[in-house]
Amino acid sequence: MDTTIKDFETAIAELESIVKKLEEGDLPLETSLQLYERGVQLSRFCHARLEEAEHRIEILNERGELKAAPAGLGEDDTSR
Repeated sequence: MDTTIKDFETAIAELESIVKKLEEGDLPLETSLQLYERGVQLSRFCHARLEEAEHRIEILNERGELKAAPAGLGEDDTSR
């Protein structure tokens, strides 16, 4: 895992910035590819953190009744 990624919130913010830059389409191909690769790293990091959070919720729920994590866990409430 990339050690330059500090936490989930930082990764999401950087990923959003990359998406905006790529959507503008004014970048050279090599720069776009580099940004895309970084975006994939960030996306994988965020996905792993969300899976860890879901697992922790399931463990906590085992004390009572095992329940799946909420369906909306990690989803952004602000639709674009």
